[in-house]
Amino acid sequence: MASKSYANILDLDPDKLLDIPQTPRALPRVMTIPGIIAGVDRYGNDGDSDSTSSGCRERKIIVANMLPLHIQRDPDTLKLTFSFDEDSLLWQLRDGFSPESEVVYIGSLKVEVDVNEEEEVAQKLLDEYNCVPTFLPHDLHKKFYGGFCKHQLWPLFHYMLPMCPDHADRFDRVLWKAYVSANKIFADKVMEVANPEDDYIWVHDYHLMILPTFLRNRCNRVKLGFFLHSPFPSSEIYRTLPVRDEILKGLLNCDLIGFHTFDYARHFLSCCSRMMGLDYESKRGHIGLDYFGRTVYIKILPVGIHMGQLESVLNLPITLRKVNEIAERFKGKKLIVGVDDMDIFKGISLKLLAFEYLLQMHPALRDRLVLIQIVNPARSSGKDVQEAKSETYLILNRINEAYGSPDYQPVVLIDRPVARYEKSAYYSLADCCIVNAVRDGMNLVPYKYIVCRQHSPRSDETTPRTSMLVVSEFVGCSPSLSGAIRVNPWDIESVAVAINSAIIMKESEKQLRHAKHYRYVSSHNVAYWARSFMQDLERASKDHYNKRCWGIGFGLGFRVVSLSPGFRKLSPDCIVSAYRRSNRRAIFLDYDGTLVPHSSIVKTPSPKLVTILNTLCDDPKNTVFIVSGRGKDSLSEWLAPCERLGLAAEHGYFIRWSRTSDWQSGFVPMELEWKEIAEPVMELYREATDGSTVEIKESGLVWHHQDADPDFGSCQAKELLVHLENVLANEPAVVKRGRHIVEVKPQGVNKGLVAEKVLSTMIEKGEALDFVTCIGDDRSDEDMFESIMNTVSSAEIFACTVGRKPSKARYYLDDTVDVVRLLAGLANASDPKPSGNPARFQVTFDAVF
Repeated sequence: MASKSYANILDLDPDKLLDIPQTPRALPRVMTIPGIIAGVDRYGNDGDSDSTSSGCRERKIIVANMLPLHIQRDPDTLKLTFSFDEDSLLWQLRDGFSPESEVVYIGSLKVEVDVNEEEEVAQKLLDEYNCVPTFLPHDLHKKFYGGFCKHQLWPLFHYMLPMCPDHADRFDRVLWKAYVSANKIFADKVMEVANPEDDYIWVHDYHLMILPTFLRNRCNRVKLGFFLHSPFPSSEIYRTLPVRDEILKGLLNCDLIGFHTFDYARHFLSCCSRMMGLDYESKRGHIGLDYFGRTVYIKILPVGIHMGQLESVLNLPITLRKVNEIAERFKGKKLIVGVDDMDIFKGISLKLLAFEYLLQMHPALRDRLVLIQIVNPARSSGKDVQEAKSETYLILNRINEAYGSPDYQPVVLIDRPVARYEKSAYYSLADCCIVNAVRDGMNLVPYKYIVCRQHSPRSDETTPRTSMLVVSEFVGCSPSLSGAIRVNPWDIESVAVAINSAIIMKESEKQLRHAKHYRYVSSHNVAYWARSFMQDLERASKDHYNKRCWGIGFGLGFRVVSLSPGFRKLSPDCIVSAYRRSNRRAIFLDYDGTLVPHSSIVKTPSPKLVTILNTLCDDPKNTVFIVSGRGKDSLSEWLAPCERLGLAAEHGYFIRWSRTSDWQSGFVPMELEWKEIAEPVMELYREATDGSTVEIKESGLVWHHQDADPDFGSCQAKELLVHLENVLANEPAVVKRGRHIVEVKPQGVNKGLVAEKVLSTMIEKGEALDFVTCIGDDRSDEDMFESIMNTVSSAEIFACTVGRKPSKARYYLDDTVDVVRLLAGLANASDPKPSGNPARFQVTFDAVF
């Protein structure tokens, strides 16, 4: 059942949705050239404009929910003071850009600012920090961030469904409206400071997933990238979101979408396939989705850490003092360290249960093994966080009471804000680090641990470095750490075994694993990640001015159509004018997907379409052919009312010029023994693929999978294609894949040869062709387009594909409705009109056209 659409929400005033005050007055644009400020109208919808701006300094605009700033209020002056947050990923990624690049940050502040202070604060941040604040009203921010983001999107993206009110919050339309309103305010701020045709805009994380729709609506050619820092759930989870289509369309308005792992990207692509019918392909190593003529590229690269910052912390005297203090406190003990947020997905309680099981099964480890668990402050509040905290302390007390002593505490829980230097000290001394999250987007704790072990203040240059990692397989960093011991956090016993293996492993193996990890972490740092993403964004957006672009759709359904300059929609006025001027015409039409929708169960033509075809055929200046892959019996039955209509069945293997003429083979008789080889193979795949069928034709075979599961059907089609190519390698047959089909047909049979034969026959009869129209929607119709352009040189040619997609045709129509409407226009211009009531006939066509 289709979910209720909220696409029209964009047409509403956000203020009316939530009774929020207007956004503060527009900030001045960031100056890009001394003395020149970009004009206010630069970000208007540019339609087909090919103008570009020049002379601007290269600029990156980083958009995220929060600005990378520390904020404090001076107790004496009560003024806000600011400083950059050096721990923020947004601040660190600038190291990946060239020194000449200007970086502008757009986001919210972590504290509320009085309305009277907003203008002063905004100007100060812009002048001194290149930051542009989005002042969200308190009520809006609460519903946007604390409501929709944290209580609906974040749990869903971590595979938590609202099966009951106590488990998670169910979808709330008021919170969704707040999300839309907040994204709209962010878009306004971006467009206040951006030169859309010059700047690169990089949007971060799930808080702003519909922001790209607002930005693309303002400027069709905006250079726009998005990176998701959380997991992206499987389609079975994501499809439960009532606004799933709006969010997918928002992301697809980007040029580049980034994910930490292939799993996350695969889930996103599966959602695009299942919910929007989009297929992806690898283009020279880059995954791309064709979306209305635009290629949306997918980037898979986990984020890294800032090596220099971590190394500098390790060199601080206070770090060395802390290291010595910890070493003295836990002298003679082996340390295991864990650093996690306090929430239900980090698996702290599961980690403690595994540690408890380890001490229970290995008494020799008691008094020798200590788990240091650092708990970061929770990022959200709620019943689930309190329950997770209560369970953690319950297990902690049980372990320490059962296995502890006055001189030994098995688990040390540090539940307070911990400074960077203190965490680094624990990392550098720990024999093993464990990350046991049940679901986490990335998690950089293992990376930091590895670097701290490499540059430990207590190790000299000659000391071999070692480290051991126990990492949950559900964490985004897991695929990149091939030397870690991967575990299923829900399997308590296996996690305990993994911890024990890490502790007792030989030093030489620990050194090899550590060296492998350090090479990766040091080379794939945050600068590498940012530089790689921006290079791909530049590549993904370089063709913006090589195509014609215009926006279509309303609200959150807005998208941009991008086509080559010579490819345009076929105008009815243009083709009707040429039709009236001509004296001898040839019209070639595909059937499925051109005259009748692929999705239609009823394949017979409507009475209206029959009337149109008969009118075109009754004009003595016309020769009209249906050229289809369908069998001749089906076409004969469906088009029996059209007496003078020419038919070419099975891609032209059979042909007849009218209903009264006999079917003839369009080619010399061919051996078809290969059908006996191919049919059992197709039947095998039909039985194995629910919803698929096999169509047996006289000249070939077709395996259809339109009604099968999209992913499984596509996978089976690829396998069937290879299978048939192998078994028919020495046979006079070709195997081709089309829209939801795999077809086997004789060599040399294609629609192009049919069109060439019909045109050649007409020319041999002395008929001077001056008008040729060919309309089709499939790959097989591309042969017709090419053949017509090569065969006819003196006529006006209208080769037209159905759907906006790459094609050899020069024109396109949107769908079968457009095709029928166009043919109705040609029928109205035909002479003479068919017998019957001309006035009534004219009214009918006017209604269609």
